[in-house]
Amino acid sequence: MNYPHAAGGDAKAKRLWLVAIPLVLILVFAGAVVFRVHRALTRASQTISSQDKLAFTLRTLDTQHTSNATSELLGSQPHYTSGAFLAGNLYLTGPTGLSIVAADGTSRLALRTGFELPVSPIVNAASGHLRGTSGPQLLFATSGAGLLLLETNADGAPTLRQLLPDNPEARDLTSIAALPTGDLLLGTRNHGVLLYNGNSLVPLRFSLPAINPSSLQITALAAIDASSFLIGTRNAGVFYSHAGTVEQITTASGLPDNEIESIVLSPKSLHSFVGTPVGTAELDLSAQPVRALRTLGKGLFSHTLAVDDQQLFIGTLDQGIQPIPLDNRPHLHNISLSLGSAATVPQRIDALLAAPGSLYALSDGQLLRNSDNGWTIALTATSPALTDRNISALAFAPDGTLYIGYFDHGIDLLSSKGSIRHLEDDHLFCINRLALDPARQTIAAATADGLVLFDSHGTPRQTLMRRDGLISDHVTDVAFTNSGTVLATPAGITFLGPAGAESLYAFQGLVNNHVYALASSGQLLAGTLGGLSILNGGKIQRNLTVSNSALKHNWITALLPLPDHKFLVGTYGAGLTTLDSQDHFSSIELPANTPRNLVINPNALFATATHLYAGTLGHGMLVYSNTTGRWSAINAGLPSLNVTAFAARDGQVYIGTENGLVRMAEANLP
Repeated sequence: MNYPHAAGGDAKAKRLWLVAIPLVLILVFAGAVVFRVHRALTRASQTISSQDKLAFTLRTLDTQHTSNATSELLGSQPHYTSGAFLAGNLYLTGPTGLSIVAADGTSRLALRTGFELPVSPIVNAASGHLRGTSGPQLLFATSGAGLLLLETNADGAPTLRQLLPDNPEARDLTSIAALPTGDLLLGTRNHGVLLYNGNSLVPLRFSLPAINPSSLQITALAAIDASSFLIGTRNAGVFYSHAGTVEQITTASGLPDNEIESIVLSPKSLHSFVGTPVGTAELDLSAQPVRALRTLGKGLFSHTLAVDDQQLFIGTLDQGIQPIPLDNRPHLHNISLSLGSAATVPQRIDALLAAPGSLYALSDGQLLRNSDNGWTIALTATSPALTDRNISALAFAPDGTLYIGYFDHGIDLLSSKGSIRHLEDDHLFCINRLALDPARQTIAAATADGLVLFDSHGTPRQTLMRRDGLISDHVTDVAFTNSGTVLATPAGITFLGPAGAESLYAFQGLVNNHVYALASSGQLLAGTLGGLSILNGGKIQRNLTVSNSALKHNWITALLPLPDHKFLVGTYGAGLTTLDSQDHFSSIELPANTPRNLVINPNALFATATHLYAGTLGHGMLVYSNTTGRWSAINAGLPSLNVTAFAARDGQVYIGTENGLVRMAEANLP
């Protein structure tokens, strides 16, 4: 028998138990501590999450009916600045709205900003499969209306929803990145990165020295995998989130600049390319710490990027598209761009869109495709369109021709039959004001390079400049009095009469040399950067400023004569006021929620027999009804909240904005 061996085994087991019992007690105690810590951290994180959650509304938009059936867009063509692919369709977006283009190039659907879509331009597009949804969706970031989510139904009709945060800063989006987990990253202009998980919207938090994540200005996002992504900012470089940590990459890490314009991931390795205004950095994301390996396209403004196995494509704002091979040999730049059948070489590239086997570019609003013949136009305009969208002035000629002035591209003449004639040269370029000369019954154009006078056939016949006696070549406004023509300039006022040109400025008593607006009704008012000057017979009678009157802001942007020798006064920062013949300013009761610091756009005041109109910077238009004696705010049916000009004819009011021209029937206004 082996009893002695058994007795030895019992003793050994007893010793093991004596050692194990304390270890078990320690582990149990540690487990309890860990559980308590975990529970405390969970509660703390839940509390923080509850405090950080951003309130928002999620609603379905009606794309079958416009928001304002009485409003009509005139001469508008789609203008694309971003896009995304999904299920064989190309979704093109921009300030004018959304167009869905099939693989064969046919248009399936067009939704317009301010009509079927909110009055905020779409600035970025992406696709992704979000939590709680049955399939991938199209995601559109807007610059003021939050996030738009589009899902195509089985019958092809789209369902469009809007995620609108209560916080205005959280509505101003710049970029989107969908994570494989179903979460969505939203970059904002001034409010950091937001995370949407299908139920809640929270700010993305991380801890780095001297960095406040909620104040970052986000320019680009790129999702690498389920737990890592890149964040590009306006002035703080790139942030790389991975494995629960966040790393900041700046010029100290080899970036050519801390202003990030674009980010694209390499298809082959854990590398990324980061575009800046002075070149593109290649990052190795597997390195610790991450540093820039090299800078490609030095000196090129890398606004948008695309990459394949062999080369990097850099889209710039003023030098077209630059392809750069990705081998290690040095290469010379060749900025010229072969455009195939297109008439001109595109300079501004807003986006590069990569599809399997194809590369597209959005240049100056057009869709281009890269082929063996170079870059060719992939979509062509279907009807005559206005030259530009950024309208600065409107006026009707007696024959019914509508003169449309642009900030950058001269003048369009829109005939009553719908034909469009464009005029542009060194003088007809930046249009500040269009006005009908009541004596000659012709149009005068105040431009940044002189006063251009048209004849009755719409032909420029004369251009007046400093050589002709004007105090400045830059004319901001023009008014007509019984004694002649008056011109506002940044250097003072010029009077044109039978005796020639005569000018006055601050030395003669003008309240400020920079004159923005003029209005004549028995006496002449000059609105300047420093207040109002009241003139009679070409002489300064008196000046009104915030220091000697009830005027709320010295910067006068627009003036409009009213009955009973009154004037409507528009300001940059204090909205509207009226001035009577006794030099008394009276406040105006504007609609609820109208900001106190309202900006009236230059010369954006207009009157008809039934209404007064005021165009604002970012708050649509204000309309006063002579019947009700009240002001109303109108945003629906406008392609932009920046309203810049008005004209009217035959009961129709024409409204110029920075995003196109709209016509409304006055009878349908409040």
